[in-house]
Amino acid sequence: MHLAYPAVLSALLFCTGLYGVLARRNAILVLMSVELMLNAVNLNLVAFDVWLSRAAEETLHSGQALTLFTITIAAAEIGIGLAIVLAVHRNRGTSDIDKLRDTAEGHETDGPDHDAPTAGQAEKAEATA
Repeated sequence: MHLAYPAVLSALLFCTGLYGVLARRNAILVLMSVELMLNAVNLNLVAFDVWLSRAAEETLHSGQALTLFTITIAAAEIGIGLAIVLAVHRNRGTSDIDKLRDTAEGHETDGPDHDAPTAGQAEKAEATA
């Protein structure tokens, strides 16, 4: 099999994962897209390891060893990521990334000018001055 087939498949998987990270607003779907990107990298590592092992006399299989390391890191990342998403969902009631930008407790924002004083606050400040 040619090296181009797994390389093209890996590129397509990586681009799909990148689109999912950039376009999705649900935290779980973003984590799934990151996993898709990591799997594309794993496919690329194994494909190049097999391709290089045919050319070399000594086969170290370093690409496959690195793939196992990447799978282990990805499993830990998804476990910690899901735990964080579940904790945030329990506290905030949503896993929408846009709504979770303000992570300080007690600050609920309605719009971009949430720090601007309201008309009543401005009149109070003028009256006390």
